[in-house]
Amino acid sequence: MPNTPSAKAELKKSLKRRERNRGRRSAMRTWINKTTVAIEEGDVEGAEKSFLLATKLIDKNVKWNQLHANTAAHKKSRLAQAIQQLKQA
Repeated sequence: MPNTPSAKAELKKSLKRRERNRGRRSAMRTWINKTTVAIEEGDVEGAEKSFLLATKLIDKNVKWNQLHANTAAHKKSRLAQAIQQLKQA
């Protein structure tokens, strides 16, 4: 446990940040999973809608320094590629 007043304040701030970050990361993962499920079910329209929201949240997580830009590009690319394959089939 922190002893100094400033350490106590930092602990409170870090706990708030942790909750905020967990929520942001969770929302991103939820929309990525929804996109994946829609692709597996063959729902092109649903996959495209959830892909837009997933992309938005992925980009926001990059802006908030929660995700590396290359990792984000990789995730978006894989989802887009899966949707394209679904459209062609």
